[in-house]
Amino acid sequence: MTELSMTVGGAALAGAGGLEVIDPATAEAFATAPAADRDQLDTAMAAAQGAFDAWRRDDDARRAALLAAADVLAAALPTLATTLTAEQGKPLAEARAEIAGACLWLRYYAGVELRPEVVQDDSRGYARITRNPLGVVAAIAPWNFPVALGLWKVAPALRAGNTVVLKPSPDTPLTTLAVGELLRPVLPAGVFNVVSGPDPLGAWLAAHPLARRVSFTGATATGRKVLAASVDDLKRVSLELGGNDPAIVLPDADPARIAEGLFWGAFRNNGQFCLAVKRVYVHRRRHAELVEALAALAGAAVVGPGHVDGVQLGPLTNVRQFRRVTELVGDAVHHGATVAAGGGPLDRPGYFHEPTVLTGVEDGVRIVDEEQFGPALPIVVYDDVDDAVARANGTSFGLTASVWSSDLDHATAVAARLDCGQVCVNAHGAGLRPDLPFGGHRWSGLGVENGRWGLESFTEPQVLVTPARPAANPGTPPAAPGDEPPAGGSAPGETAP
Repeated sequence: MTELSMTVGGAALAGAGGLEVIDPATAEAFATAPAADRDQLDTAMAAAQGAFDAWRRDDDARRAALLAAADVLAAALPTLATTLTAEQGKPLAEARAEIAGACLWLRYYAGVELRPEVVQDDSRGYARITRNPLGVVAAIAPWNFPVALGLWKVAPALRAGNTVVLKPSPDTPLTTLAVGELLRPVLPAGVFNVVSGPDPLGAWLAAHPLARRVSFTGATATGRKVLAASVDDLKRVSLELGGNDPAIVLPDADPARIAEGLFWGAFRNNGQFCLAVKRVYVHRRRHAELVEALAALAGAAVVGPGHVDGVQLGPLTNVRQFRRVTELVGDAVHHGATVAAGGGPLDRPGYFHEPTVLTGVEDGVRIVDEEQFGPALPIVVYDDVDDAVARANGTSFGLTASVWSSDLDHATAVAARLDCGQVCVNAHGAGLRPDLPFGGHRWSGLGVENGRWGLESFTEPQVLVTPARPAANPGTPPAAPGDEPPAGGSAPGETAP
């Protein structure tokens, strides 16, 4: 494929070294990505810092740029999706959906307002709160949804008036590098920079003195390191980390009706999804019927290279995850689990693992207690709903959950008892929308992404207090940041955040 370059200061930048990119469907290298060194990272951070002041001042330009960026990426969707499938493994239809989702996020944030909030305007005085951008944002994206989760960070950060240096995972750098190339003519130089490379590039980025905000999505263990790297400089940090997301199937649920939604809630993207169902608690009355339905779906799922028509599940993205899933399934079987479907790797090149349904497992077995992040789902029996809720809450994680029932009121009451950032009834992950906050409790993260809440996380509040304004000028507040006309020109038409 065409060699891609990093984007720094609005221009192409070759790496100081190279990074092999593996096609997970063959387990062989098929491309080389640039690898930045520390000096090149410094150049990218300086470019972002240099572009910040002008970018933060023109709200209309920011809105227009986000819309233009969405249009450019949408026009390139087929090419971007092909690259994404080659490096990540997911079926082409899912790759197209990921790129389309990233465009949706850009368009959503182009329309979100961050207006000043007037809390006092009377004879005693005037007080106003504005949300001001922080500066340079260090954004670190994972390999499971590299474009979508990268743009989850970039869109609100840019909308708020920050500039960004984005680092994709070394497993999946190519599509993000292509996004950087496509957006060079759209965004002012230095506003959006993309650097790639293996460790320790992420650690350098998180600790860089010019970064005022770090946004990280990835494993909990790495998130702790990112947080530690930010402490000395008191950077603002958000962490979207792992989950061990439970689904509770209540006694009145109809397995035949819920099985498909539950299955794809667990196995979409081969289970490589932070909010995927990781463990199912099903009442004993429904256990055998649900296991049979899920096993049938697993057995019928079409597994193969993502570029092949009709494939529903591609390979796992990297050899580390392939080995982990294989190990966890083997450990479960060793501890008495019954394999209802699947059970192991496929005998073919690449990182392919059968979609696997396990029963006869309990809390205390690793595949129940840990995040497998792959195509293997344990089904756990319970007899009492209170016990199921306690077990669902009995981990250090708290990202998402779901409750399945034919009684909406009962399911809603049970859902309210689950300790997690998002919970759905008769669906899993249905709240994954640009207008709703997404974040985890406990080890699943700090802060939230998406919606106005995510946008505000890329800002800091500033309070302005003045004496009472003259009665002759009612309704005319003091100028907010960004209202000042630039030298030799007129004021922008919209108040900047």
